[in-house]
Amino acid sequence: MASSMLDYPALFAVNAVIREGSFERAAGALGLTPSAVSQRVRGLEERFGAVLIVRAQPCRPTELGRALCAHLDRVRLLEEDLEPTLAAKNKGAPAILKIAVNADSLATWVPNAAAAFGRKAGVLLDLTLDDEAHTAERLRSGEVLAAVTADPEPVQGCRTIPLGTMRYAACASPDFVERFFGSGMDAEALSQAPCLRFDTRDMLQARWAAAAYGVNLAAPTHRVPSTHGFLDLALAGLAWGMQPVSLARSHLAAGRLVELPPAFRVEVTLHWTVARLPVAALGELTQAIRAVASAFLD
Repeated sequence: MASSMLDYPALFAVNAVIREGSFERAAGALGLTPSAVSQRVRGLEERFGAVLIVRAQPCRPTELGRALCAHLDRVRLLEEDLEPTLAAKNKGAPAILKIAVNADSLATWVPNAAAAFGRKAGVLLDLTLDDEAHTAERLRSGEVLAAVTADPEPVQGCRTIPLGTMRYAACASPDFVERFFGSGMDAEALSQAPCLRFDTRDMLQARWAAAAYGVNLAAPTHRVPSTHGFLDLALAGLAWGMQPVSLARSHLAAGRLVELPPAFRVEVTLHWTVARLPVAALGELTQAIRAVASAFLD
């Protein structure tokens, strides 16, 4: 599309509707009336001859709408590096840096990196959660500008930096171990004992069972899409599951959790894949991510 088709005030309206989830909240964020926001969005859709926003609860972008918002995010980040007088034109609409991260990293080391970045940069973070094996897909689609990922494959227009390894231990409460493995740990007992699973793409429990006992895990499964919920439910005795060693260590030492034999650890190597853009905020975030990861990850 020709650049003349990009009406930036209208594009700000599209972006606000998608970010806030409704035309009414977008109007409040922009200091406009809902009617004015609707007119700007509709005008841009007419110029492109395509729908940019799916009117739902909440509103969500079409593929073209998502691409345009990603373009706007890049423009706003570039403006942050220019003279403050230019950046002041967008006062009330701070630049946003979108990244994808896996839940276990967000529950452990990423907050320290985000805080270090926040102390230096005047840019907001928009974090998208996904499985570490799939966060890179968010980058390939243009939805985010950087990702913590277990996928080492190159992404066009990006550089990939190794961060380190997260280790996971198969853990359960002492009461759970007594109930399900009191007569010993074997493939049969493992098939009867309930386990935890983060979501359909979480293969850590299956990896451990295959490596430790050579079985294709087919046990009763509770789905728990929360790192801390995963830990809490194991502590409560609901099921066994693979816990980040950094979170489980104190509970193992205190006897609140027991590591299942043969104490085999599953390792997940993480990478930081980041767009090659001349944006200071990306460089600052990369420095923070690398510094904290080097201290936390193996």
